[in-house]
Amino acid sequence: MVRVLSISSCFAYVRGRTGPPRPSRGAAVRVHAGLFSRVSRIIRSYVGSLVSRAEDPEKLLETAVSDMQRDVVRLRQAAAEVTASQRRLQAKHASAESAAAEWKRRAELALARGEENLAREALARRRAHAGNAEMLGQQLQQQGRAVDTIVGNQRVLEAKLAEARLKKDTLKARAQSARSARAIQDMLAGLDASSSVGAFERMEDRVLSMEAEAEAATLLVAPDDLETRFRDLEGGTVDDDLEALRAELQGKRITDGRPLGDVIDLDMRHQR
Repeated sequence: MVRVLSISSCFAYVRGRTGPPRPSRGAAVRVHAGLFSRVSRIIRSYVGSLVSRAEDPEKLLETAVSDMQRDVVRLRQAAAEVTASQRRLQAKHASAESAAAEWKRRAELALARGEENLAREALARRRAHAGNAEMLGQQLQQQGRAVDTIVGNQRVLEAKLAEARLKKDTLKARAQSARSARAIQDMLAGLDASSSVGAFERMEDRVLSMEAEAEAATLLVAPDDLETRFRDLEGGTVDDDLEALRAELQGKRITDGRPLGDVIDLDMRHQR
């Protein structure tokens, strides 16, 4: 005997996740809000107090997405089970209707040939099959609503899962950025005058001071430019000395009338 699943038994696969469906006419069935409560809670608390949370936001997001994936698997299994049951129910309903029609034809045949008792028996069989077909038809309608409900829930949850995956990657990146920013702030807060940065600043000030002292010392020892120029004008050069010597020698030659070479030889002998 084929087991027929009612709406409540269909959702036994996912009870505790989606909750019972809310009936509607031809509209997509809403998924119970509790199914996504964990994700909503994580996102709100994650964005609001990301740095100060004791829990690891990335692990919470991974857990939430993993739970949603399991919910999707449950819904898919339930949808497959209910769809298979619906098909079996459709086959039984069609068989019952076919049997009822066949026994009606036989009753008509028996009555046409004067077999009233046989016709009565055929009509009784026809009534039984017709009643079974009516009951199966009612169950088939329930199965149809159950299939619509589960398929609707499945589509909604799959869309939410895809959205959660995208948000997870974005929020994980934001979490990493927040951690890095917090680490930098903590590092900067720990720096003081005795730190390496303070020492570097003091060394830079010292170098600037030494450069200023060297520049001042240069200005102190440098001679006055005007005095230097006048000394250059007043002082002679080697060329001036050479010209003076040449003039002196020429004067001696003119005095005694001797050649310049003789005068030089005489002077050299005197020096000896």
